[in-house]
Amino acid sequence: MQTKPWYLYMIECEDGSIYTGISVDVDARYQAHLNGKGARYTRSHPPKQLLKVIAYANRSEASIAEYATKQLTSVEKWKLAAS
Repeated sequence: MQTKPWYLYMIECEDGSIYTGISVDVDARYQAHLNGKGARYTRSHPPKQLLKVIAYANRSEASIAEYATKQLTSVEKWKLAAS
């Protein structure tokens, strides 16, 4: 059985911070963030642009990557987004 891929995504917020999340539908999730219906963080730090999307085979792998990304410093997150 083929499972749907999960995606890690990184959003640059208007204050220069980076929000990281996971989803199976990044476009719909990004629109939710833009419309104020996403995470609490992006309601108080409005999204500026989608920086990076990385595909993973399943939710578990994406969740592990999300946790690891959230542990990075701001500089390290920017380097990852630029790679």
